[in-house]
Amino acid sequence: MMSKEQNTFPQLLIEWARHSGEKVALREKDFGIWNEVTYEEYLHKVKFFSLGLAKLGLVRGDKLGIIGDNRPEWVISEMAAQSLGGISVGIYQESLTNELSYILNDCEASIVVAEDQEQVDKLLEIKSEIPHVKSIIYYDPRGMRAYDESFLLAFEEVLDLGREQEKLDPDYFQREVEKGQSDDIAIFSYTSGTTGNPKGTMLSYKNLLDMAKNLSSIDPLSEKDEYLSFLPLAWIGEQMMSIAMGLYNGMTINFPEEPTTVLENLREIGPQVMFSPPRIYEDMVSRFQVKIQDAGWLKRKVYEWSKPIGKKIAEAHFTNRPIPLTTKLQYKLADYLLFSAIRDHLGLAQIKRAYTGGAPLGPDVFEFFHSIGVNVKSIYGQTEVSGISIVHRDGDIKFDSVGLPLPGTEVKISETGEILIKSSSVCAGYYKNEKSTKDTIQSGWLHTGDAGRLDEEGHLYVIDRVKDVIRLQSGEMYSPQFIENKLKFSSYIQEAVAIGKDRPYVVGIINIDMKNVGRWAEKNQVSYTTYTDLSSKPEVLELIQKQVNEINQSLPDKAKIKKFVLLYKELDADDEELTRTKKVRRQFVAKKYEDLIEGMYSEDEQIEVFGKIKYRDGAEQTIQTTLQVIFMEEGEGAA
Repeated sequence: MMSKEQNTFPQLLIEWARHSGEKVALREKDFGIWNEVTYEEYLHKVKFFSLGLAKLGLVRGDKLGIIGDNRPEWVISEMAAQSLGGISVGIYQESLTNELSYILNDCEASIVVAEDQEQVDKLLEIKSEIPHVKSIIYYDPRGMRAYDESFLLAFEEVLDLGREQEKLDPDYFQREVEKGQSDDIAIFSYTSGTTGNPKGTMLSYKNLLDMAKNLSSIDPLSEKDEYLSFLPLAWIGEQMMSIAMGLYNGMTINFPEEPTTVLENLREIGPQVMFSPPRIYEDMVSRFQVKIQDAGWLKRKVYEWSKPIGKKIAEAHFTNRPIPLTTKLQYKLADYLLFSAIRDHLGLAQIKRAYTGGAPLGPDVFEFFHSIGVNVKSIYGQTEVSGISIVHRDGDIKFDSVGLPLPGTEVKISETGEILIKSSSVCAGYYKNEKSTKDTIQSGWLHTGDAGRLDEEGHLYVIDRVKDVIRLQSGEMYSPQFIENKLKFSSYIQEAVAIGKDRPYVVGIINIDMKNVGRWAEKNQVSYTTYTDLSSKPEVLELIQKQVNEINQSLPDKAKIKKFVLLYKELDADDEELTRTKKVRRQFVAKKYEDLIEGMYSEDEQIEVFGKIKYRDGAEQTIQTTLQVIFMEEGEGAA
C-alpha cells in the first residue's frame, strides 16, 4: 500500500513506478499470449499519451470520452487525461449512436478514445451532432487503413506526439501531475438510466480512494494479488476495482483476450478477488447444473453425496454455528473429490473473496458457492457513493442482507423507508444538473431511492427501488426483484419481470434461456428454428410452468405468480428494455408491453401481440404473434 500523501491516481502511479517499477501492473492476452506491462512501462505510456493529448489541446477540466472493451489502452487513456487535470468519461461499448451523442454532448467531451473500427464508425455517423469533439483516437488499427479524416489518429501516433512534446518541455508532465488535488474530479460515471436519461455523476479522487482505503481495511489485498477486469470500465463497479482498488493496493490488473473468453481467462489467471453482478454467478451455476446433468453416472453420484455436506457447511457460514468434526472430515473428502475441481473449473481456485452487487443474489446461488468453498459476499452501493458503501464481513454473512457499513460510512432509514448514506465517498453531484443533485444529496446524506431496513446487528436489507415496490390492491407489499431473482435461479429462465403494482395479483413476463432450453429441446426431440418459435412450443411452456410452480412454493401466497407469458423476444438494452448494466427498465417495459400486461389481467388465454425487433445494424422487423397465457392452478400457487 502506498503513502497516504498521494492524492490522485497519476500521483499513485508515479509512486508505484518509483518503488516497484519492475512489478507487473497490467497483463493482456492477445493472440494466445499474455503480454505484460510493468509499472515503469505503464507510467511511460501514460506520460507520452498524456503529452500527446496536451499537444491535441486537452487542458485542465476538459473531458476525455473512452469507449471500447477492457484493454490496457483504456486505463492508459484515463490516467493520461487525469495527469493533465482532465476528467475521464467512460461509455459502454454497446451504446447506440443516440446514446453516444447524448453522453458526449452532455459531458462536452473534446477528445474521444475509441477501441476499433466499429466504435469509430458510430462516432463518424454522429460527427455533426457532437461539435465539442475535435479529435478521435483509436487503439485497434484493423480495418482503419482507408480512413483519412484529419481528426482521426491512431493511439501510437498520439504516443509519438507525446515523445516530441517531451523534448520541447521535459518537465511538463510532472508539473501537471503535481497540480492534482484530492478534491479534483477524476471521472464522470453515468448512471444506468433506469428512469430516464443517464446523469453524469462527478466523482473525485478522494471519493474513490477513500472507498478503496475503507474496503481494504476490512478486506486486505496486496500487490501480489491478481484481478481480471472483464466488466465494462464505464461501470462504477469496474472503476472501483480496476482503478481505485488496483492502484491503492498495487494489484496486477488482467484483461481477457475477448469478452467471449472471460471464463477461460479466469481459469488461467486464478485471481484472488473478483467482482461482478449476480448475472455472472447465476450463469456459472446454470452452466454447472447443465454439465452435471450431462456427466457420467459416477460423477453424478459423487455430486449427490457431496451436495448435502456442502450445504451443511454453507448453512454454518450463514448462521455462525460451529461445524461438527464429522462434517469437517466429510467436507475435506468432498472437497478433494469434487469441490476443488469445481472451483478450478470456474477459475475460483485461488479466490479470497468474490463480491457481488448491483442486484440481489438469490439465496440458492449464495448457498451453492459457499458449499463449494467460494467466499461470495454481497456489497451494496451506487454510482453516487463510488460504487460501494456496505459489505458482508468474513464470517458474518447473512445471505438475505447486503452486510454492514464500511468504516467511515453512516447508514440510516428515513421515515418513508428509504436508505440514506453519508460518507466521504458520496459524489460531488451530477454534472449540469443542480436539481437532481439537490434532490439526491441533502445535508450530506445520499438519498438512494432504495427501500430497506436495518436489523439489530446493523445489517442492511434492501427491499427494492422505492418506486418499484409492488403494493397489491389488498395493501400488501412485495419486492419484484425478490420474485424475479427466484425465477432467474432456474437454468431455463434468463430474465423475468414481475408485475403487480396496484393489481389484485402478481403476473410475470419471462424470457427463456435460449442456450439451456435449446439443449433441453434437442434432448427431448423438440424441433425449433428461432427464439420466438422455441418460446412458443407447448413442451417449453410446460417446462417453464413446472419451474414457476417450484418457485411459487417458496413465495408468500400473495406474491406467487398467478399467470405468466413467455415473451417472443429477449429483453435487450438496444431496445431500451434493459440498461447497459442489464437492469430492467421497469417503467419502460410496463409502458411498452402495456397491452400484453392488460391481457394477462383479463380472462383471455391467448394474447395477440404486435411488436418490433431491432437488430444491431439498425434494421427493424415487425412481428405479429400469439402468446399463450399460462394460468397457475390453485394448487400451483394461485393467489
